[in-house]
Formats: sequence, structure tokens, C-alpha cells
Amino acid sequence: MQSAAAFRPCPAGAGAGAGQLVSRNPSRGPLLPVPARPLRVVVSAATTRALGLGRLRLSASPDDRSGQRQVSCGAAGDAVAAPSAEEGGGFMKTLWLGSLFGLWYLFNIYFNIYNKQVLKVFPYPINITEAQFAVGSVVSLFFWTTGIIKRPKISGAQLAAILPLAIVHTMGNLFTNMSLGKVAVSFTHTIKAMEPFFSVLLSAIFLGEFPTVWVVASLLPIVGGVALASLTEASFNWIGFWSAMASNVTFQSRNVLSKKLMVKKEESLDNLNLFSIITVMSFFVLAPVTFFTEGVKITPTFLQSAGLNVNQVLTRSLLAGLCFHAYQQVSYMILAMVSPVTHSVGNCVKRVVVIVTSVLFFRTPVSPINSLGTAIALAGVFLYSQLKRLKPKPKTP
Repeated sequence: MQSAAAFRPCPAGAGAGAGQLVSRNPSRGPLLPVPARPLRVVVSAATTRALGLGRLRLSASPDDRSGQRQVSCGAAGDAVAAPSAEEGGGFMKTLWLGSLFGLWYLFNIYFNIYNKQVLKVFPYPINITEAQFAVGSVVSLFFWTTGIIKRPKISGAQLAAILPLAIVHTMGNLFTNMSLGKVAVSFTHTIKAMEPFFSVLLSAIFLGEFPTVWVVASLLPIVGGVALASLTEASFNWIGFWSAMASNVTFQSRNVLSKKLMVKKEESLDNLNLFSIITVMSFFVLAPVTFFTEGVKITPTFLQSAGLNVNQVLTRSLLAGLCFHAYQQVSYMILAMVSPVTHSVGNCVKRVVVIVTSVLFFRTPVSPINSLGTAIALAGVFLYSQLKRLKPKPKTP
């Protein structure tokens, strides 16, 4: 697999003017200018890890060699781009990558804690999800207006092509919040460990990509571990269980859509901007649903009438929204520095950290058999991520 495109400005004196492409071959190192050609963007499922929304592979022609990365000069990700830790190493690069992993885990832990605290006293998951998209949209607009991230130029045709991703992204996060509102955080994340199972299933059905025997074998401990944990879960609730399962299906459906999506481009769109655009679109997609189902209830007036601590609920909702947006942004920054397999392993470890910290923080009762089931499921996810790197060599004609 290729890692996510790293966006960097053209080197001075390289002879590549504005609008040209630069090609970097990881095995050689130097940047080679190539003539500018019409661009297309393929949003691939390879980097849809940790709510990944698709990897952008910018290509100048359909017959790109997989050993090259081609990006447009002055791309939108320059403000947050960092040297790849897998392209030469170095103490500072390793330290930077380690810091990003730490922030990724930390933001995710606090998101789950604040989110669960709010959902326990304010059982309106649609309102909560819409509030999180609202916070993310404000953050994205702030980055664009201040120039921290260069605002992308995007056409109506591109927005129409990205809309299906925004819809399934909205549904996936909504189902996750519905599950978190009904069962323990640790149980929701245990069920969500079944994402690889649905990824393999949907890829086989809709893309014709059939897994190896070893990949199928790695799914057995995932399914068995989740089943064992479910049978012994103290907070088990059918709504919470099926909501988490629905979240798995929608997120992996998003990955399938990402892999099939192709958008004609006039200039580059990095994956941070793609996530920001999807966040804003998700806010508008969910707004009418919120209004016609739960109604707008996350207001000081309603919270006060319900006898809730207004400042506490609103503050924790805001913090949950900020952490929600931050951990996904950091996830994309990491993905630009490491391979998808490395990112997948990091995501598996992150799930372990979230489960353990939530159990300790909320003092969730966990039986030995429940712990064993969770451990088996997570071990299966780790094994799956390792086996995915073993791709069969293409047959030579």
C-alpha cells in the first residue's frame, strides 16, 4: 500500500513552476519535476483508518507507478505537513511522530469521557452529534479564514461526488453516539473492533476483492471475542449493540464509496481539507434530521427546564466536539507520515487504551470472561492489520 500523500511546496530552483507537479520516488529520495497534466483525484479506502475518510492519490495519468507520489505545489496541507518518519528517520522526526500519537490517543480518550458524561444526563444523540459537527465546522472555517490551512477551491461536481461520503460519515458518527448513550464506552469500542469483518465482507460484495485464507482466519477471533464479550457484558443493551454494529456497517460502506469515488480536479485537495469539507457537509445533512426528530434541545433554556447544570453540559459538549475534531485531524497528520498498516496498528492500540481508560474512569464492572473476550477480539484486529500487508505479488505477463 502507498502511504498518504505528503504535501510539500516546490523546492526553490527546482525548475517546477506554479501549476506543475513534483514526483518523489521513496526509494531514491530526490524530487524530480514533471510536466503539469490534468489532475484527477482518487479517494481510496486504503487510508480510511480511525474514521479515515479516504486517501487522496493525485495522479497525472492513469498508469502511475505505485512507487511514486505526485502532489501539487502549494497544497493545502503545507501548514501541517511534516517529514515522514518512514523516510529517513531521525530523532526529531521520531519525537514528532510520537507526540502526534500521544495527542491522537489523548484527544480520543477525552472525547469518549466527555461524550459519555453528556449522553448520560442528556439522552439526545442526534443533538449531540449535530453539536459536534457544528464545532468541527467552526474550527474548519477558522482555519480557512485565518490561512492556517489554505482554503481549497472546490466545484459543485466535486461536492456532489463527496456528498455520499458525508452522508455515511454522518450516519456512522450518529450510530456511535447512540451506542455510547446506551452501553458502556468499553463495550461500544469492543463491538467496533468488528470493523475489519465488515470491511472484508463489503469489499467482497461490492468491489470483488476477496481476502486470503489467512485474513479470513484472523476474523474468527474478532467475531468470537466480540460474541464472548457481549454475552458477559453487564451493560448489554440491544439498542446499544445494534447501533454499534450499524456504525461498523456505515463506516465500512464509506470506505467502499471512498475507493470507488473519483473526482476531477483543478488543483490539489489534501485529506485534512477533505475531512473538513465532509464535516461541514455533515452538519447541513444532519440539521433537518435533528429539527424534525428530536428538535433543537441543546439550548440553555431546555437544559434549565430539564433541571440540568447548563454550564456543565454545554462546556462538556463543547470539549467533546473539540476533541472529536482534533483527534481526527491528528489522525490524518499521522497518516501522512506512516503507512496505512502502521496507522491501522496504531488505531488498534488506541482502541485498547480507550477501553482501559474508560473502564478505570467510569469504574465499569468487567468480568474475567468479558475481559478475555475483549482481549481476543483486539488480538484478532492486530493480527488482521499485520496480515493485510501480505499482498500477493502481481503476475507478470
